[in-house]
Amino acid sequence: MPKALKYRTRPDGGFNRPGVTVPESAPATNRAQLAAAANDSASPAAPTGAAPTGRQLRMARRIAQKHGLKVKSDQEAVEALRGQGIDPFERSNMLQLVPGQGQAAGAQVPAVSRPAPAPTQPQVTIDADHRAGEIMKIQRDIARRRRRRLALLATRLTFFVGLPTLIAAFYYYVIATPMYATKSEFIIQQADAATAGATGLGGLFSGTGLATQQDSISVQSYLLSRDALNRLDADLGFTAHFSQPEIDPLQRLEPDATRDDAYKLYQRVVEIGYDPTEGVIKMEVVAADPTVSAAFSDALIGYAEEQVDQLTARLRADQMQGAMDSFAAAEERMLEAQAKSVDLKERVGVGSALAEESLIYSQIGAIETEIRAERLRLDQLLANARPNQTRVEVAQSNVARLEAELETLRSSLTGTESDGGNLARATAELEVAQQELVTRQLLLQQAAQQLEVARTEANRQVRYLSTPVPPIAPDQATYPRSFENTLLAFLVFAGVYLMVSLTTAILREQVSA
Repeated sequence: MPKALKYRTRPDGGFNRPGVTVPESAPATNRAQLAAAANDSASPAAPTGAAPTGRQLRMARRIAQKHGLKVKSDQEAVEALRGQGIDPFERSNMLQLVPGQGQAAGAQVPAVSRPAPAPTQPQVTIDADHRAGEIMKIQRDIARRRRRRLALLATRLTFFVGLPTLIAAFYYYVIATPMYATKSEFIIQQADAATAGATGLGGLFSGTGLATQQDSISVQSYLLSRDALNRLDADLGFTAHFSQPEIDPLQRLEPDATRDDAYKLYQRVVEIGYDPTEGVIKMEVVAADPTVSAAFSDALIGYAEEQVDQLTARLRADQMQGAMDSFAAAEERMLEAQAKSVDLKERVGVGSALAEESLIYSQIGAIETEIRAERLRLDQLLANARPNQTRVEVAQSNVARLEAELETLRSSLTGTESDGGNLARATAELEVAQQELVTRQLLLQQAAQQLEVARTEANRQVRYLSTPVPPIAPDQATYPRSFENTLLAFLVFAGVYLMVSLTTAILREQVSA
């Protein structure tokens, strides 16, 4: 940068330079122009005490353009050349602009290097009042810029945050329809804690929330399903209640609304939560009327109880059907065993094989006793020296007859009779048939017991729904929560504005970089 010339001030306020006096009363721009004129008049090409002519100024500007200096006026050209250590009014520099003159002059006269006068910067004394005024002006400018920026920020905040928050507050405090929420709690419990299989870990967890967790989740899913909505709409007119014109447009269900719109509204006004640690199902139903809200809650609890009954209905029906089928099969097999036993007795011709055997064995014993008595009598007769031949023959005939009878009885036990059967085989078959009949009777008795137990279990409610907190209609409106919702809207809009502002600032910085 070209250095400005330095001047010393006199006590009277002017600038000291040989032959030049610049009064202090002149403005700053005029003082600079007068100082430049003093420099031009003091140059070797310009006479002392005279200002440069127009021709000299134009020549100086052409010399500056030749040296590649960009200037806007002749005076700036003079100052720029002197800043580079070039005297624009020197004859050699002027001759360089004439073709052929510069080289001839350089060939005839050797160039003499002259040190350029050191540029000096004018030292201007600024008083305290002027300094304070300038500082105050800068401070006012900074304050004005800050006020402008704060005004723009306040405008943006008002438009993007304050106005939406005000609209939300107006809706919640003035337009929103009061809604009443009915809260209730119910538990699904088991009634088979003391039945068989309730010992050990099964008995430990039976009747608790862990044993009915799946049932509770199933009931929760059912109450939030479209089937529950359809039943509630058919029984109590859910869609008709929320289609009333008294309800505000944001919460009202349009008359031509689809079932999907009604289901979305149903999911919004019916909230059901399950606590697995306690096994409690908590339900909240919202409506525009407290009595209607309580009625909706009672109806949903009734649907839940029906669903609990249906969870075990199929199991109980299957158990009952299985017990009946088992009893029918056992009864049929018992009748078949009984008929087989009767047929065998008819075929053998005996009512009881054991009684028949006992009778035969008693007859055999009696005959053997008679045979022994006849043989003793025969031995007595033969012991005489002259026995009576007739009596001996009679005794011998009796013994032979009794032995034949004994052989017949014994053959009836193990031998083949005229009818093709024997008592031993018939007795064995009758014993097998009787044992099978007894077994079938025992199985029939067990099947009958199982059928009775299944009938009892089918008639008994295995799982039931208990309501520790019944639904009671509220006295005051639960929704809308005006202050909380307004504060939430403000935080949401402020967060969105902050994110957009940060993103815009980052993108602007990236683009400018």
